[in-house]
Amino acid sequence: MRLYMLYLGTMQPGNIPVPGYLIQTNEGINILVDTGWPRSFVDTPANPPGLTVEIRPEDTVEARLEAIGVNPADIRYLICTHLDEDHSGNHDLFSNAELIIQKEHYELARNGHPRFNANRDSWGHPSLRYRLIEGDYELLPGIVLLETSGHVPGHQSLLVRLSETGTVLLAADAVMHHSMANAGTRQMFVTDMEDEPGIRRSTQKIADLAESENAAFVVYGHDTEQWASLRLSPAFYE
Repeated sequence: MRLYMLYLGTMQPGNIPVPGYLIQTNEGINILVDTGWPRSFVDTPANPPGLTVEIRPEDTVEARLEAIGVNPADIRYLICTHLDEDHSGNHDLFSNAELIIQKEHYELARNGHPRFNANRDSWGHPSLRYRLIEGDYELLPGIVLLETSGHVPGHQSLLVRLSETGTVLLAADAVMHHSMANAGTRQMFVTDMEDEPGIRRSTQKIADLAESENAAFVVYGHDTEQWASLRLSPAFYE
C-alpha cells in the first residue's frame, strides 16, 4: 500500500500547507482524502478574512493526481475529514467515488450550518454518493477512519498501516500542528468550534493511538515545519 502526501496550496501568513492524501492499496483501489480549496482559486482566489490563499496550477487536486497517473474517475473512495472550505472545494470532480463522512458532520452541514456553506455547490453536488458512518470505522484492511470531533462535530482522522513505513496517523484538523499534540496544554485555535473538551479528547485519542500502534509518525494537518520535511507526491510512503 502506498500513501501520497498531496500539497494542495499555501495559506498566508505563515506558509501554511493545504493538505490532501492519496492511498493506493495493493489491489489497486484509490482512496483520496480531502480536495483542498476550490480550483477556481488558481485564477480568482476568494480569500477569507485574515488569509491569502496561493494555489498554483500544479497545486490543484487534479494536477497532483495526474502527476502520479491517477484521474478523478479512478478514485473509488473520497474520505471527507470535514467540509471546511480548504478541505472540500473540489468534491464535485469525484462523482465516480463513494464519499465517506461522519453522519453527524454531514447532517450538520446539510441542514445549513453557515460554516460549511461556501463549498456547498461542490460537496452538495447532486451527482455525489455519500456513505454516512458513525464512530471509528475500518474502511479496508489497514485503513481505519477515526472519529475525532472537536475542531468541528464529526471531524475524522485516519490510521493507515503501511508494510514498510509502519502505522501513520493522519490527524487532519484534529491536531493541526505539532505544538498542539499535548491534549493537556494545547491551545485552542480560532477555527476550532466551541468544544474544548472534545478537542482535548480527540487530541488525546491521536496521542494514545500513536503510542499503542508504535506509529512511525503523525501527520499534522497544517504544520508548516513538518510538511517541509515530508516526502511529498509524486514520492510516497509504503
